[in-house]
Parts: sequence; C-alpha cells; structure tokens
Amino acid sequence: MKYGRKRVLVTGGAGFLGSHLCERLLEDGCDVLCADNLFTGTKDNIAHLLANPYFELLRHDVTFPLYVEVDEIYNLACPASPVHYQRDPVQTTKTSVHGAINMLGLAKRIGAKIFQASTSEVYGDPEVHPQTENYRGSVNPIGPRACYDEGKRCAETLFFDYWRQHGLRIKVARIFNTYGPRMHPDDGRVVSNFIVQALEGRPITLYGDGSQTRSFCFVDDLIEGFLRLMATGDDITGPINIGNPREMTVRELAEMVVAMVGSKSGIVFHPLPADDPLQRRPDITLAKETLGWTPKVTLEEGLDRTIAYFRSRMQA
Repeated sequence: MKYGRKRVLVTGGAGFLGSHLCERLLEDGCDVLCADNLFTGTKDNIAHLLANPYFELLRHDVTFPLYVEVDEIYNLACPASPVHYQRDPVQTTKTSVHGAINMLGLAKRIGAKIFQASTSEVYGDPEVHPQTENYRGSVNPIGPRACYDEGKRCAETLFFDYWRQHGLRIKVARIFNTYGPRMHPDDGRVVSNFIVQALEGRPITLYGDGSQTRSFCFVDDLIEGFLRLMATGDDITGPINIGNPREMTVRELAEMVVAMVGSKSGIVFHPLPADDPLQRRPDITLAKETLGWTPKVTLEEGLDRTIAYFRSRMQA
C-alpha cells in the first residue's frame, strides 16, 4: 500500500451486496472505487456515499478491461437473481468469465489481492446435504440456469489457475442465499418477492409445493465474512462457504413474512422452474475454523429490518 488509505476496487459496487460492501469499506477507512455498469445495480443504492471524498463511482462493464491502481479488488459484478441473469444469459456468462479474466489480469499487472464472489449455485441441485466446499456439485450445463451456475464455476477455475500459474493472491467465497435492505423489489428472489407481495396484500407466490429448503443470511453478516476472508494470510484461498446454516422450507418463510407484515395475503402455487434446487444449506465449519465467522443476525431480526426497508421504499 503506497498511501495511508487502502485503495479498494469493488466491481458491481452499486448492487445489493456491493453497496453494503462499499459502505463497510468506507467505514473501515478505505478509499473505494465502485465500478458498475448499472445493469442491475442502481445509483439509489450508493447515493448516500457519493458525497464522501473517499468514494468514487465509475460506470464500467467488467467484460472490458479496466486500468486503475488499487491494492485490493472485490469482484462482485454479475446479475445474481434468475429473473435478471436469464434476461440476457449470454451476457451473464460473459460477465462471469470475461469479467474474471479482466479483473485477474488487472490484479496480476498491479500486484493486487483479489476476491471472487462465487455462489452456492456451483453446487447445483445438490446430492450432498449440507454442502461442504469439497462437494463438486450437480449442475445441468445446458439448462436455463447454467449461464450463472457455469459462469461462476468457470470464474473459480480461472481464479485457481491464476493462483497456480502466476502466484496471484486470491480469495474465493461461495455465497448462499442472502437478504436485506437494498434488495431489488423485482429480482424474483423469495425474500423480496414475499415481502413486496405481503405489503401489497397480493397472494404469495410459491413454486412447487413450497417444501424446497433454503438458508438465509443477513447481508451485514455476509459482508463481515467477506472482510474476514480478505484479511487472511496468502495461504488461505478458499473456496469458503459464507451463509447461514439455519434451514427452512420456502413455505415456512412465506408464512413468517405474512405474519410479520400483518398481511392477509393467501398463497398461490406455480410449477417449479427447471433445475431449481430442492435443498440448500451451507456447512460453515471451514468459515468458523478459518475466519472465526458465524452469522449473528437472527432471521426474525433481519426480516424485520428488511420489511422496514421495503415498507419505507413503497411509501416514498
């Protein structure tokens, strides 16, 4: 680090996770460069940061090279919800693969440490439960979700090849379902879907019979996991699961949201989308042992804060 403040690039920094990461890095005294093409990210997520002299927004698509001087890179750029990543699946794959190549090339040129936001989707519809980092997954490479699943898997491949071939300092986190303020209301993910539907008094949409399971991590906990992983020694590369191991059915979540909102919304059922995982829960043993990290925010507390965010946004 050449100067007093650590200079950090966050790609996808105007997105749901990226904006929270930028905020936390600024709180920790970093000089933050947020790069985002605003495909799914939004200036609203970072509007409160724009007046900070140590924050800069660069409108940039990571599928094109970027030439900047930084100490660390967090590569978060990629649509993360099926509604968004299936809208332009070719571009989604390019964002994961070309984006990884460009950011790894940048890290190699300037000697930066680089973090990859990977995903539990690399496990596909898992045949091992809960999922540990050594499980290789069950992914359909030609299905409608493959642009995201396989794009992220290929990005992991590139990260580890740059580590082996060029000695790059890499960190790879596999993110499980995350929720919180600044989620996109139309992103198709269950937490935001259920909250918006309940607040509007519309029927809650469940796919399949609602018995499929998920594990939900509040965004503040996730970002803490990111920072702890980035702060580890160069011998720690990951991949490391970051998520909340509390597992519940999607129907249980829907009923909890309706009760917390105080809504009279009923439930309607639709067919299960192709390749939708039936169960998902992280084994976080490695995160506990390596990072000293466990999620702290309960689902009830996190939902309360998320509901308050959507309620204020809808009343604005």
